[in-house]
Amino acid sequence: MTDSIHTPQFSAEPTLFGRLTGAIDRAIQAYLPDPLAIVLLLTLFVFVLGIATGGGTPVEMVVYFGEGFWGLLEFAMQMALVLVTGHVLASTPVFSRALTALARLARSPGTAIILATLVAMAASWINWGFGLVIGAFFARRLAQEVPDVDYRVLIASAYSGFLIWHAGLSGSVPLTAATPGNFLEDTVGLVPTSETLFAPFNLILIRVLVLILPLINRLMLNHGGPTTFAHQIDFPEDAGTGGTRPDTPAARLEHAPWLGWFVGAFGIAFVVWQIAAGTFALTLNSINFIFLFAALALHGSVHSFSQAVGHAVSGVGGILIQFPFYAGVMGMMVGAGLAAGLTDLFVERADASTLPLFAFLSAGFVNVLVPSGGGQWAVQGPIMLPAAETLGADIPRVVMAVAWGDAWTNMIQPFWALPALAIAGLKARDIMGFCLVTLLMSGAVLMIGLTFLP
Repeated sequence: MTDSIHTPQFSAEPTLFGRLTGAIDRAIQAYLPDPLAIVLLLTLFVFVLGIATGGGTPVEMVVYFGEGFWGLLEFAMQMALVLVTGHVLASTPVFSRALTALARLARSPGTAIILATLVAMAASWINWGFGLVIGAFFARRLAQEVPDVDYRVLIASAYSGFLIWHAGLSGSVPLTAATPGNFLEDTVGLVPTSETLFAPFNLILIRVLVLILPLINRLMLNHGGPTTFAHQIDFPEDAGTGGTRPDTPAARLEHAPWLGWFVGAFGIAFVVWQIAAGTFALTLNSINFIFLFAALALHGSVHSFSQAVGHAVSGVGGILIQFPFYAGVMGMMVGAGLAAGLTDLFVERADASTLPLFAFLSAGFVNVLVPSGGGQWAVQGPIMLPAAETLGADIPRVVMAVAWGDAWTNMIQPFWALPALAIAGLKARDIMGFCLVTLLMSGAVLMIGLTFLP
């Protein structure tokens, strides 16, 4: 994908908030390295930290790293497929027209920012993988419909919708806590989703963020710095399905629409059967399955589908290379006891009323080094929930505090931004200044809510 960008202009006269945003953005632009450099530095940092704290010898730390290196291999493949299949589906004429119709509701840069945030939040609440892909693709379409919008702020706004994923239907921590047979059931019993995801305090937090997050993103438009315009983004859906006229039996088969239609319908029929049988679950695998077969059916021809795949695969390099390093870092964090030790530091200072706050903060810190909701809960859950029981704290609130903390620092964790950045054609430093503002503002809301909401 290539971007043709206007000569940078400057946003409108900044407000005090805008000047703060601009200063943060300039600092991030100057000092934030490439995400690959970040994960390599994290690898060295955790290696040294493990040795310094007595978590392991240099040899043991190397072993923890190597044994954990492939721990996210399945997940990395799933994320690569989310990116590719989502990209291919977005390149179909039907899906492209639907995105365009929705994007045309935005009549100005400000409304484009608000619409991108709300759509990404809604999609992320349904499923985190769905939200990452749909949010980024919708933002790109908005950039075409509102060409004078600041593209970096627009993509950051779409990514900010990911903040609420762990309080939604695919939240791994509350869903695990509610699943019979989970590893903490014998300790504290089951924690039903009626007391976590659908508890009044959690629903209030979501509503507050739905109200303020679009406004925060809208205010960041006037940051006073250079404004990036996505003037002519070369969307794969605009590339067409041209080529030479098929004049051989093989070429005619590749261009024949019936083959994709039939096999696409074959796959979708299986999903319909699962829904009817009551066995369907919205997971990464089911999302990829739906995206893949829907794209195949809507493209029709093998030729068109293959062209779209060719456009899509160029963006998966960061995922395929960096995710194994994060898995290695997670291996060292767990093997050396660093994640558990960090959690203990917070728990030791808590009482019944402050434990949710400390659970939130500790989860935020741990997530920077262990960016996996399920993996993080496996480390923190056995410490947090017994502590909540001992202190007499609200167990469901502690569960959601860990979930919110994990989602909160995703705003500054390039691990999760990689798919959105690949779709957008931007670098991490292009959006992380704005995401840091989101982190600071939303953090205040979440800490107050988790502490004081009934």
